[in-house]
Amino acid sequence: MAASPQRWLTLPLAAFLFACFALPLAWMFSLAVREAEVPRALPRTLAALQGWSAAQPVPSPVFAALAQDIVEARAAGTLADAARRLNYATNGVRSSLMRAAREAEAALARSADGASSGTAFDDAFFAAADPMLASPAFFAAVQQAAGPVSAFYLLAALDLERDERGAVVMAPADQRVYLDVLGRTLGISAAVTVLCLVLGFPVAVLLTQVQGRAAEWLMALVMLPFWTSLLVRTAAWVVLLQREGLINSLLVRLGLVTEPLALIYNRTGVLVAMTHVLLPFMILPVYAVLKDIPPNYLRAAASLGAPPLSAFWRVYLPLAAPGVAGGALMVFILALGYYITPALVGGGGDQMLSYFIARYTAETGNWGLAAALGLVLLAATYALYALAQRLSGGRALRLG
Repeated sequence: MAASPQRWLTLPLAAFLFACFALPLAWMFSLAVREAEVPRALPRTLAALQGWSAAQPVPSPVFAALAQDIVEARAAGTLADAARRLNYATNGVRSSLMRAAREAEAALARSADGASSGTAFDDAFFAAADPMLASPAFFAAVQQAAGPVSAFYLLAALDLERDERGAVVMAPADQRVYLDVLGRTLGISAAVTVLCLVLGFPVAVLLTQVQGRAAEWLMALVMLPFWTSLLVRTAAWVVLLQREGLINSLLVRLGLVTEPLALIYNRTGVLVAMTHVLLPFMILPVYAVLKDIPPNYLRAAASLGAPPLSAFWRVYLPLAAPGVAGGALMVFILALGYYITPALVGGGGDQMLSYFIARYTAETGNWGLAAALGLVLLAATYALYALAQRLSGGRALRLG
């Protein structure tokens, strides 16, 4: 059956989303499992390590292969990337490997000039640069980065790692960061969702009750945050919540507090600012469902003897459930990826997973770990979406 003409109208949008969203996202997430730096820079070393395990002594040919590899990789400009990748697994090895490459290149130059009869590239040569370069732990890290794919970054994003024998173990206690950050991200997002529901549901009910110009003004106030930049709104909260800001000054003048409250650069500031930004995303889906609930349902319940609270709980709220589920899911998913607001009004212990993704992408250049953290966040979002759909009977995004 030929496609209807209306369907062809969606092709430009589909092509745009595929080229500008799906492909870049797939490429970014592929960095979480790709291993290209070490195989490109150390091919002879990896070939010499075939069949070797960390429980065995490092074979002598491995050191000669490593010396040749690092000299050629340094000349080709690929050694720095490989050294940075190995430094993620073996801290401090990057500078040592670059230094060993310079020393190996100088030794080969002396041999070519006849200044020496040749240099034995063995464990002693590399141990002189750094004992770590002659250890089985270093070569186990090289072997684990052989690629073409590995779970190194994904394990790191879950506070896991492989030991020298390749077994998956928990990272040392002082290196476990990301599971705590993931839990903090989920906790902050859940708290913001609850606050938006508590504040937004009465506003949505009020929107269904008012008429005429009052309804227009109220809807304009709900939509107002969409007309202001997110950065401007967050900066405004910085001004309002600081110790000498408007809120603290008002509380002190009214005699409600004797000292300014700590409302910013902590969890309080994050929750206040994020709730303000995301509140319309709760109000609008709930309102879309509530406006279609016939008012005579509650009157019928009252005529049958139901008290107002019972009528609300047993009649009104079940009918509003799709809007509540949709609004809560929308707010929660949007909150999971927030970066600017926690970065500006939160403290060091309030940064969410998106902060670390941005930091590894823009500052340290660790794109593999950034991609792995993004993949973990996406998986958590999808899992929670699937759970919400299941608990709501597939109605989480049906707004009436």
